[in-house]
Amino acid sequence: MENRLYLCIDLKSFYASVECAKRGLDPMTARLVVADAERTDKTICLAVTPALKALGVKNRCRLFEISKDISFLIAPPRMQLYIDYSAKIYGIYLEYFSKEDIYVYSVDEAFMDMTYYQRIYGTSPQELAKEILGKIHDRLGIYAACGIGTNLYLAKVALDITAKNSPDFIGYLDEERYRETLWDHQPLTDFWRIGKGIAARLAECCVFTMRDITEVNEELLYRRFGVDAELLIDHAWGREPITIADIKAYTPKQKSLTGGQVLSRDYRFEEAELILKEMTDRMSLELTEKGLVTDSLTLQIGYANSLQQKPAHGTVKLPIKTSSEKIMIAAAVKLFREIVDARLPIRRIFVNCNRVEQDVCTQMDLFADAEREQALQQLRNSVLSVKQRYGKNAVFKAMSLQKAATARQRNRQIGGHRSGE
Repeated sequence: MENRLYLCIDLKSFYASVECAKRGLDPMTARLVVADAERTDKTICLAVTPALKALGVKNRCRLFEISKDISFLIAPPRMQLYIDYSAKIYGIYLEYFSKEDIYVYSVDEAFMDMTYYQRIYGTSPQELAKEILGKIHDRLGIYAACGIGTNLYLAKVALDITAKNSPDFIGYLDEERYRETLWDHQPLTDFWRIGKGIAARLAECCVFTMRDITEVNEELLYRRFGVDAELLIDHAWGREPITIADIKAYTPKQKSLTGGQVLSRDYRFEEAELILKEMTDRMSLELTEKGLVTDSLTLQIGYANSLQQKPAHGTVKLPIKTSSEKIMIAAAVKLFREIVDARLPIRRIFVNCNRVEQDVCTQMDLFADAEREQALQQLRNSVLSVKQRYGKNAVFKAMSLQKAATARQRNRQIGGHRSGE
């Protein structure tokens, strides 16, 4: 296999750093959290600055968990601003790499294949990384870290573990250095794709380090983790065959469309049913906008946190492949009433449109009014046109005027958080 070289760049405390940059503050010394304080003090902090982390404040903590002895600024989320900054930083990457060699992992993290660029620029990977990080800071005031690796996995681990202990926030790993420096590193949860659950299951096999994974009986790992054991073993040795080109060429056999909502308080059964109708209606419009149809819906309804009750879960098949809100809402409500305990308060609602595909040929129900269905399709298209031109709240159903409704509020958000001022 050809020797490759990857960069993995992460924007440090990205949301908090953007807010500091807009205020003329240094994100490495300023004490600032990004959180919507209007929701309650139980709201999750989307980001905290390194200065607060140094004082023991954990990322993704809740506001009330921050010690009252620590003074800090609270910045409400501005998701559109963060997206704009991310786009500008992506523009910097394009000054060095072709878009085919860039894989955006998240809004604040990206991989770059620099295998051939090293010869073009005539510089070491560390020097190139330092130049890119410097340009990001000089133009936008955002600090970044970089992992350099001979495969995607090693680049990510170099970022997450090695770069943190480097004065220039740049780390490098090849397979040999990985085994020399990180085979005995603990905890295992510092490594990419090993969460607390996997670490606990490995501990039951007396596996606590990457070295242990390479020494344990592989049959035991396959019995415990199935095909995922192969990934664990490869990563323990520092191997990763997948490239950015492989990722971009991948096409899933089946596609789905998912919507979820964590409610701001415990909702009664009837209130939660209203939210479900709003969510299903929105997904119907999204399907229509993309020219897609679905043949079934899956619901997962989570009860109040205090109950520690297993979520309600179920799937319903639709009479035809469709994007009709009339058909989808009716099916979703029927399933909701069948699987949910009406006595229990509800806190989370997730809707999944299964086996989504292009609407190449509309299939009609034998008993459906074809002219009416066509008229409803035209109405959905008209509603989309108005929303695209005048905003998502330019047109909405009357049910969204009810006190418990959330659709109009969520239409002003991105990813469930404030989009701007």
